[in-house]
Amino acid sequence: MSFFSKWMSTAAKKGLCRELSFTVPWGHIAAKAWGHPDGPPVLCLHGWADNANTFDRLIPLLPEELYYVALDFPGHGISSHRPPGVPYYFTEYITDVRRVADSLNWNRFSILGHSMGGNVAALFSSVFSEMVDKLIILDGYGFYPIPANAIQSQLQKGIDELVRLEKEQGPPRVYTPDGALRRLLQGNDSVSEESGKILLQRGSAEVPGGLVFTRDLRINLTTPVRITVDQCLEFLKNITAAILMISAKDGQLKQEKWNPDKPPFSCILEGYRTHCNQFRLEQVEGNHHVHLNEPERVAGIINEFLKMDISSKL
Repeated sequence: MSFFSKWMSTAAKKGLCRELSFTVPWGHIAAKAWGHPDGPPVLCLHGWADNANTFDRLIPLLPEELYYVALDFPGHGISSHRPPGVPYYFTEYITDVRRVADSLNWNRFSILGHSMGGNVAALFSSVFSEMVDKLIILDGYGFYPIPANAIQSQLQKGIDELVRLEKEQGPPRVYTPDGALRRLLQGNDSVSEESGKILLQRGSAEVPGGLVFTRDLRINLTTPVRITVDQCLEFLKNITAAILMISAKDGQLKQEKWNPDKPPFSCILEGYRTHCNQFRLEQVEGNHHVHLNEPERVAGIINEFLKMDISSKL
């Protein structure tokens, strides 16, 4: 019997979703889908080190007439890792989304992104503004800038870490199922035990003696290239999608570095309010993974937004 048989998510047990796979030059991008392919499309993008299962408890609460596709970003879940020798440049995730949209023949769609997935979603919505009608950002700002004087050190650190990992990386550690769950929860204090089991089902693989995590260790390294506040604001100006941002009161808002009343994020929020015609900010009880731990706290807000005529006022 599979280690995961008792940990399977409700969505998987009920057969509410199905697996998809998209061919890319280095392998494949895995995904799962809910609903009928003829329905209005919504692309769902998970956060750093998570996987498509992060939406397992939320999507069944959203409008059933829509078609939802949730990706495993490369290096996450059951997607292929990027080719050896290269870091995970953030902008490459934008390319991944473009490839998947092209494979699905989607010319215009909505995006639901959590944390890092929200950052990918916002940047994609700027670069390919004509393709996105609605943008939902869960517990994030859509952009994560750094000071201009930190650009050089960021690049140096990212390259140094990659070279060091290539020298030191050994075989993956094998865990017992309970040990793997404990390790996942230690690194994600906003994930409940039940949610951890849901993520682990897609984020680990069975091997002789137990489980190994499937994520690429390179995703843990410093991102070599980031952008400044001014660059973020320039990208933000190009977004034409209606935007819903949902912040969790015990999520990133509780950390001083994410303070919405101080730069850089006060500048980002002001940019949305100034340059985006349809922007709505909501706060909910819960932590960074509220959409997975307690999806009912955000489902109603998202439902209203997805059903909204984008020509109406937010």
